[in-house]
Amino acid sequence: MTLELLNNPISTCSQKTRMCLYEKGIDFINTTIDFRTNQHLSPDYLKLNPNGVVPTLLHDGRPIIDSSVIMEYLDEVFPEQPLSPPDAYGRARMRAWMRYLEEVPTAAIRVPSFNMAFVRHYNNYSEEEIQANADDRPLRRHFYKEMGQTGFSDTKLTASIERLGDTIERMDRTLADNTWLCGDQFTIADICVVPTVDRMRDLGLSDVWQSTRNFQRWWQAVQARPSFAKTYVAGTRVSEIYEDLRRSA
Repeated sequence: MTLELLNNPISTCSQKTRMCLYEKGIDFINTTIDFRTNQHLSPDYLKLNPNGVVPTLLHDGRPIIDSSVIMEYLDEVFPEQPLSPPDAYGRARMRAWMRYLEEVPTAAIRVPSFNMAFVRHYNNYSEEEIQANADDRPLRRHFYKEMGQTGFSDTKLTASIERLGDTIERMDRTLADNTWLCGDQFTIADICVVPTVDRMRDLGLSDVWQSTRNFQRWWQAVQARPSFAKTYVAGTRVSEIYEDLRRSA
């Protein structure tokens, strides 16, 4: 039995799955997919993951794609150190959180991430190159086309940050009566949002939660977990790549 995670150090979705693996204490091969050479868009990778994104988990060579699907798969196949509630109602609550987190903050964090960090690599692209780059993306074609050479509009950036703030507020309300998002058990719902929160801090957006109490208690507890330290090693944050972000983080 072999587990290989094809992923990238700074990818938030990759970070979810690595933290899940570390939390469960599962041995795996950590294989880096190089974004700089578009390895995630290569024919060989697209055979495994037709979406052209990371991560992809290979379990005895069979691919499992989508970070949340991977986490639920791992929890089902390796039930030791469970990261899902033991009852159907608890799992339904967990999945409701996961659907919200995937639809709202996971999508929202991409906009400031690209505006503040990644769009600089496209500043000198021609319109034809921008279109070609977008057309190469099976899952994010419209995202890259809208971003263009200069990033997303101020209106979209503001809306994305508002949605991130809405997430923090919703979590803070829930955590008033719960240790973790789904009660007393740390679950994959908590893991699902950790990379978004860490990226917010990395981009200098932590002021969003400065007035919270319950959320900050949760965030401190997350950072104290051994799996967090194993996930966020050197080279896993965008501020390590871009000096201007280090000044704002």
